[in-house]
Amino acid sequence: SSKFPLNKLEQNKAGYTPVMLATLAAVSSPEDMRVVEELFARGDVNAKASQAGQTALMLAVSHGRLDMVRALLERGADLSLQDEEGSTALMCASEHGHANIVRLLLAQPACDTDGSTALSIALEAGHHDIALLLYAHANFSRGQIPAHSSLSSQKP
Repeated sequence: SSKFPLNKLEQNKAGYTPVMLATLAAVSSPEDMRVVEELFARGDVNAKASQAGQTALMLAVSHGRLDMVRALLERGADLSLQDEEGSTALMCASEHGHANIVRLLLAQPACDTDGSTALSIALEAGHHDIALLLYAHANFSRGQIPAHSSLSSQKP
């Protein structure tokens, strides 16, 4: 198998790399996904687009591409990167209402730093189900149960 280099600076006129564009590809078979995963392995999954500073992960998240998000995370996509507006992948998922992607991102060890901001974004966008996921993750995953919770008033 011949290797071809993918320079992270190879961006199209809109500022996107081949890795970024691959996140939007229509993948209809395991063979198609293997091609995309090979591209992710050879390119820089954490490169930022020159115009808005988005990463491939942010594009996949914004378009609800759970399969691509999984593949990018497996290739080391960085959850803490921010675009030019300061948004992370978790914030993008919260804004666009992709609950399944929010769950996947919250399951990653490095996904704790922007939870409160993502929560406010979800509420502002009217995605109350996602806001509840973020709230539960922030509080219950650390063993904190709010005093007003019905769980704390239950007797054993």
